Amino acid sequence: MLIGIDPLLGPELLAVLRAMGHGDEIAIVDANFPAAATARRLIRADGLPLTRMLGAILGVLPLDRSDEAAFTMQVIGDATAVPDAVADICRLVAAAGDTRPVGTLERHAFYARAAGCFAIVATGETRLYGNVILRKGVVEAPGLSDGDDA
Repeated sequence: MLIGIDPLLGPELLAVLRAMGHGDEIAIVDANFPAAATARRLIRADGLPLTRMLGAILGVLPLDRSDEAAFTMQVIGDATAVPDAVADICRLVAAAGDTRPVGTLERHAFYARAAGCFAIVATGETRLYGNVILRKGVVEAPGLSDGDDA
C-alpha cells in the first residue's frame, strides 16, 4: 500500500501508467469489449465498474492539453446519443480538470485506436458503451528549469 495512491491501482497498472510517455494512450473498457484480442498489454480489472477505475487512473494520470485527450465510443446508429456510462465518463474527465468536450469515435475507429493503445484496462463494467481512451500529458516539475540540478 502507498499513501495517496488509490488501492485499485495495483503494481502492474502503476508500472504501465508510469512507463507511458507523453501522447501515449490507454483504453479503459467495459466487460463486452474484445480486450484480450485487441490489447498489446492487457490489465484485468474484472468486477470493477468503469467509473471507479477511471476515477483512480485520472487521479494520477495527467491528460494531454494540446488536443482532445479523452474519447468514447459512439452509439451505433445514433452518434449523438449519450448513454449513462458516457455521461459518467464525461463527468469524471471534467472533475479531473479537463473541461474540453470528450471526443467520440465510431465503433470500428474506437477498436482500431484501442489496438494502438499502450495498454488496455478491462473492467467489469456491464453498461453498454462504457469505454474510454485517454491520452497522457506531461507532468511539469515545479521550480525546475533547464540546467537546474535536481
